[in-house]
Amino acid sequence: MKHLFVKALAIMALVCMAPQANAQFNLKKAIGAAQKAGQALTLTDEKMAEYVKESVEWMDNNNPVADENDPYTVRLRRLTQGITHAGKIPLNFKVYKVIDVNAFACPDGSVRVFSSLMDIMDDDELMGVIGHEIGHVTLHHSKNAFKTQLMTGAMKDALSSAGGTVAKLTDSQLGTLTEGLVNAKYSQKQEIQADDSGYDFLVQNGRNPWGMAKAFEKLQSMEGGNTGSYIQKMFSSHPETAKRIKHVSERAIKDGYERP
Repeated sequence: MKHLFVKALAIMALVCMAPQANAQFNLKKAIGAAQKAGQALTLTDEKMAEYVKESVEWMDNNNPVADENDPYTVRLRRLTQGITHAGKIPLNFKVYKVIDVNAFACPDGSVRVFSSLMDIMDDDELMGVIGHEIGHVTLHHSKNAFKTQLMTGAMKDALSSAGGTVAKLTDSQLGTLTEGLVNAKYSQKQEIQADDSGYDFLVQNGRNPWGMAKAFEKLQSMEGGNTGSYIQKMFSSHPETAKRIKHVSERAIKDGYERP
C-alpha cells in the first residue's frame, strides 16, 4: 500500500478542505529515557482513568479543536445526536482540524475525529468509522492496550519512579501515554470483534450499518501510504479486509438494511 498520504491529500483538495486545517496532528513525543526504579507500580482503574484524562486533555489543548459553530462540529453533532453512551461509558465527541486522516476513541469515551477524514467520508461512512472505533472501547480493547502501555518497560519504570502520581507526569511520560492512545495497535481478531460490536452500536442507535462496509471499501481503495497511516493501522492485510467487508455487508443484508 504505497502513496496513501499523497492520494489522501489529493482527495481532500478536491473536497475543498477548510484552510484552517493546515497543520498535522500534534502528538507529544517521548523525550529522553525514563530512569529505572525499584518501586513496584500499583495500577488501579481509577489511576488509569486519570492518566487517560490527562492525555486527552493535553491533546485537546494542543491541537486545533473545531468550535461549536464550526461546520465540522455542526456536522458531527448532527450525526451523533442522541448518542451519549456506549454501554455504561459516557461519550464525548470533538473534531481536530488537521490534515491527518484519522479517528480514535479512548477508554473514557472520548471520540476524536479528524477533519480530513470527515472530508473524504459521507455521513454513513463516517458513522461507520466512529462505530468501529467505539467498538474497541466497549470491548475494552483500548483500555487493555492503554494498560499494557502503562505496564510495559520504561513507562512502568517511569511511573513507579513518580510514585504513580498523575500530577507529576513528565513530558516524556505523558508523551508515551498520548501516543499509545492515538496509535493503539489491535490484532486482526480484535478488529473483527470491533466491527461486530460497532455494527451493533450503530443499529442500537438507529444508524445504517452499511456505512461501516462502505467506509472500509473507501479506505481499502486508497492504495498505498505510509506505515503510520490510519488505513495501515486498521487494515494490516488486504485479504482480511475483504473478509471484513463481506462479513459486515452480509450482516446488513440479512438484517434487511438497504445500502445507501
